[in-house]
Amino acid sequence: MEKAGGEMNLKIKLHPNSSQEKIKMLKENEYEIWIKEKPVDNKANTKLINLLKKHFKKDVKIKSGFMSKNKIVEVK
Repeated sequence: MEKAGGEMNLKIKLHPNSSQEKIKMLKENEYEIWIKEKPVDNKANTKLINLLKKHFKKDVKIKSGFMSKNKIVEVK
């Protein structure tokens, strides 16, 4: 799923309001992620972006699924 310029689209299944924070790779470009933040006031999305930026050391943005646990995230 890698695009020109080193961009990737990842499928994310997010588990907000979890007791732990972890990233689990299911397949290439498919991840399951647990975070402690609740899905209120965009806090879960903000935490997800920060966590993925730190993990991949690249710029990250959510492309779709802003209000869903299933998201498509672009990493470039």
